Amino acid sequence: MTEPSFTLGIEEEFLLIDRDSFDLAEAPDALMEECTKVLGKQVAPEFLRCQIEVGTQVCRNIGEARDDLRRLRTTVAETAGRYGLTPIAVSCHPTASWKDQHHTDKDRYNALESDLAGVARRMLISGCHVHVGIEDDEARIDLMNQAGYFLPHLLAMSCSSPFWQGEDTGLSSYRLTVFDNLPRTGLPPRLESFSSYERAVESIVKTGAIEDATKIWWDLRPSHRFPTLESRICDMCPRLEHALTIAALTQSLMRMLWRLKLMNQRWRIYDHFLVGENRWRAQRYGMGEGLMDFGRRELVPFADLLEELIAMVAEDADVLECRAEVDAARNILAGGNGADRQRRVRQAELERNDDEGEAMRAVLASLVEEFHADL
Repeated sequence: MTEPSFTLGIEEEFLLIDRDSFDLAEAPDALMEECTKVLGKQVAPEFLRCQIEVGTQVCRNIGEARDDLRRLRTTVAETAGRYGLTPIAVSCHPTASWKDQHHTDKDRYNALESDLAGVARRMLISGCHVHVGIEDDEARIDLMNQAGYFLPHLLAMSCSSPFWQGEDTGLSSYRLTVFDNLPRTGLPPRLESFSSYERAVESIVKTGAIEDATKIWWDLRPSHRFPTLESRICDMCPRLEHALTIAALTQSLMRMLWRLKLMNQRWRIYDHFLVGENRWRAQRYGMGEGLMDFGRRELVPFADLLEELIAMVAEDADVLECRAEVDAARNILAGGNGADRQRRVRQAELERNDDEGEAMRAVLASLVEEFHADL
């Protein structure tokens, strides 16, 4: 069996806000034109006019991904600044209302809004997608079936959307609550082969319900455009280095599962009912209340699970030259994910002057600061 390349690609969706008021702001056409001149096809408008999407080139390792993603974030920030705007890397704007936003006037997005109706209009959310190069079709499906087990772990570390329209939802990833209202979302089904995946997609396409597999939005999917497995479960990471840690863990997990395959072993595939419960726990509590270990049949603190995960992929992280980034997952645990940090900022400001409006402004100011921290 030919070893996959395990190349990396990272896609991020930023929200644009006014530099002074911190309110969401629509991207002027001139801003998009300037970004496109510098970044070419690596930048694009998103569904809402207050969003902008970037994607790295195909990266051989995490070092290349860091350089490219830093360049993308820096270019968007500098360009937006010339229009009095600034980007934030967060999955939900803490105070904005979806009712005040407008979708981008493109055929694809017009069709999406028409097809999904009120569900689409609530899509004031942003996510981070990580592509891992796995060139063999059958291997992509095989690894997708096994890797689903680890999606809640990745989600828990990335959660950054605790607030919705100015209220604390009690969830760590409210984004997922919104996104799950769309069809063809959630954990990927267990598939027998790549051909069975193609037949299933073809059945839906032939009815005219969707035009192609890009309208399948599972948490993990075979990419329609690239020979990659695409993880889509994660919230946006406000800090660049945290996004790179999530990407490095995703890449290392795929190689670990491939390594098992070479030894005629595999990760046990658990029922969606069980993995879905861990997905919910990550969505609700982030890293705070642990996840279920199905073999031990008990809840395990996330700190213990993370140490097991780091040890499990250490060999693979070394080969992929991303050991430092994988080990840095401990930094996310120590400092909290994006949701944890936002809540701490809000609470500290409330204790200082008991003003909810100022507390949420402080949260937004912290998100701006975190976006620029690693550039």
